[in-house]
Order: sequence, then structure tokens, then C-alpha cells
Amino acid sequence: MTITQLALRQRSLLGLRELGREEITSILDRAAYWENHPSKVHGVLQGKFAANMFFENSTRTRFSFEVAEKRLGAEVLNFSAAVSSVQKGESIYDTVRTLESMGIDVGIIRLKPIGVLADLATKIKVPLINAGDGNNEHPTQALLDLYTMRGHFGSLEGLTVTIVGDVLHSRVARSNLYALRKFGVNVRFCAPSNMQAPDLDVKYVSMEEAIQSDVVMMLRVQLERHESGMLSSAEEYREHYGMTLERLKRMASHAIVMHPAPINRNVEIDDEVVEHPQSRIFPQMANGVPVRMAVIERALS
Repeated sequence: MTITQLALRQRSLLGLRELGREEITSILDRAAYWENHPSKVHGVLQGKFAANMFFENSTRTRFSFEVAEKRLGAEVLNFSAAVSSVQKGESIYDTVRTLESMGIDVGIIRLKPIGVLADLATKIKVPLINAGDGNNEHPTQALLDLYTMRGHFGSLEGLTVTIVGDVLHSRVARSNLYALRKFGVNVRFCAPSNMQAPDLDVKYVSMEEAIQSDVVMMLRVQLERHESGMLSSAEEYREHYGMTLERLKRMASHAIVMHPAPINRNVEIDDEVVEHPQSRIFPQMANGVPVRMAVIERALS
């Protein structure tokens, strides 16, 4: 790898597995700066072009990136695979390479297939930011989750975080696991047997044990991917693994509930819990903007 390629890779954000604790802390600290100094934002990236290239549908992540880019003063290009030449058979590489040729300065990419983004990063000469690739990683979601926890508790050290739900298909669970462990967090999972990820070395606990945590992070249940298994319906899932109001009442007063969204209300989490005082679901979404501002600024610095 050349010096230029190494510098480019350091400005890209492909995942958190190999990103160090100091680098993660630096991103979180910069996000706090942007949250606390909104008047100093405009024009920071004036004249820069950011391309949001979403080859998989998204609402929260795409809009969060777009708000972050516009607050920094960047020119924003939104790409949707559904109305692009990808539908005519053009490869993902050719699409990204075309936008690079037009002069974009940074690419934010969401993909379904695993491994394509890492390969693209070796061929494209602008920094790339992973907005979710398959069930591999979703680094900016994990960063905003860490930012939310740090903001609530003051520090991540010594916390117990249990992630509940469809771990098998969750890129959010993976990125959080990789990042939180770097800060001395006790990370546990809770999931039905057919939703567990055998590739991850982590302890699985019961829902009763999960609600004794400092943070209980619920994941969206993708029941459509589980036609067979121990749970046959959304109602049965809620009974065994849902964050009900009754379970919330048995959590410690300092503990919080999180969820990356979108939410299946009254499946993995009850209506009464979504905006409960111990829920951080909507603050999580708000925190995505300063965190992504920090990530984009880092890519273009």
C-alpha cells in the first residue's frame, strides 16, 4: 500500500473493528464540539461535493448524512439505485467510479453485499464512508450509539450493555460490539437460538438478565427472514424478548433503552416505552447528525 493509499484509508470509515480507541474518542469529541457550537458550522466544507450513494433503501441514515453535509456547507448529491443505471445493469464499481470522475470529494455508501465496499476502497481515490454494508458493519450508527451512552453516563468504562434481538442479521450489533469492547464495556447479547450469530465470540443471556444492564439496546426484528425457528409470530417474540413496559419498570432507574430504528412497535418494543423518560431512541437519532458531521469532516480534512 502506497503512502497516498494509506492516507486515504485513514480518512475513510469502513468499519470499527480495526479503528482504535483514540480515533473513536476523537470522533466523539469532535461531534460534541459541533453539537455545542452550531454557530461555527456553516461554510466549513464550502465547495466540497459529498455523494450519498445508497444501493439499499434508507430513510434515517440518508437524511442524517444529508443534514450533516449541508450543515457543514458541502454540496450534496443524492444517488438512488432505484432510478439509476444500476437498474440497466451497470456495476456498483462503475457507478461509484463515474461519480468520482465527476469530481466528488467524499462518497457515503450503503450496500447489501458484504465485501464490495472494502474492495471499492482499494480502487477509488476519494474517501468512502460506510453507511451500512449487508450484515457486516454500520460504523456511524455505532458511533452515535456510543456518543449517546457517553452523554448519558459521562463515561463508557465499566458499563454493561446488552443487545437484544436479531443479532444474526445485524450490522449494528457487530459495530457496537467491536467499538464498545475497546472502552472496557461488558457487551452481551440476548436472542432466540435462530437469531444468534455463531461467528461472534460473545455471551448470550436471558431477557431477565438483559434488563439488569445499564443499557438495553433493542434491534429491529426481521421476522420475514425467520420462517422456521423457535418463535412463530410477532406476539410470541414480544412475550419472550420484547421490551415491554413491565420489563422496563424492573430496570434500574439509571438504565436506558436504545434502538437504532426503524421500530416495530409492540413487537420488540412497546408503544409506552418508545418515548418513556428512560428511552433514548429519538435522542439517538438527533445525535446522528453531529457524529456524522465529525466523520465527514475527518474524511475531508
